[in-house]
Amino acid sequence: MSDEAGALWGGRFEEGMAPEMVPFNLSLGIDQRLWREDVRGSIAWAKAIGAAGVLNEREVTAIVGGLPAVAARIEDEGLHDAPEEDIHSVIERMLGEEAGAVAGKLHTGRSRNDQSSTGVRLYVMTSADRVIELLADLADALHGLAVSGREVIMPGYTHLQQAQPVRAAQWARSHLFPLLRDIERIRAARSSAAVHPWGPARSADVLSRSTERPSGRSSASIT
Repeated sequence: MSDEAGALWGGRFEEGMAPEMVPFNLSLGIDQRLWREDVRGSIAWAKAIGAAGVLNEREVTAIVGGLPAVAARIEDEGLHDAPEEDIHSVIERMLGEEAGAVAGKLHTGRSRNDQSSTGVRLYVMTSADRVIELLADLADALHGLAVSGREVIMPGYTHLQQAQPVRAAQWARSHLFPLLRDIERIRAARSSAAVHPWGPARSADVLSRSTERPSGRSSASIT
C-alpha cells in the first residue's frame, strides 16, 4: 500500500510493514472480482443491523442508498487506481464518499473473514447459476443433434479404433448424459455454498435481503 497509515493491520504497530511483505499482503488484484457480492452483502448487513437497532432508519437509508451508487461507480470507472489492500476497504471508502461518516458503522459486528467468506459463497452461487445455464444450453443443442441424427449412421470407436456402426443420435446422447450429471453436481455445490458455516443464516438469505424492499423505503436492488 502506498499509504500505510490507513492499513488494516497497523493499529498496534509503531513501525511500517517490511517492504517484502507489502505485495504479499495485497489481495485486491484477486478479490476485486467480488465487488458485486460485497455490495450485496453490505446492503443485507445494513438492513440486518438496522433491524437489530444498531442503525436508525436514516442511517440505513443512507447506507442502502449509497451502496448502489458505489456499484455504479465501479461499473463505470473500474478499480484501477484504488490504493486499498482489499475490495472491502475500497467499497467502505467509496461508501464514505457517497454517504458520509455513517459508512464507518457498516462494519459494526462484522469481520473481514465473514465478509470474505460470504462474498466467495455468493460468487460461487452466482457463477454456478451461470455455468448451469450454459451447460443446459449445450445439453439442449446435443439433444437437438440427437433428434436430427437418428437416421445418420457413423462409425463407433473403441480404444481409438473404429468399431461397430452407430447412429449419430447415440454419439450425441453419449455426451448429453454426462453433462446432465455435471449439472446435478454443480447444483449440489451451489446448495452447499448457500449454507454459511459460521452461523445459522444462509448465504441465499443475503441475496434475498439485499434485494428485498425495505418497509417505507424504495428497493435497493443491485444487478
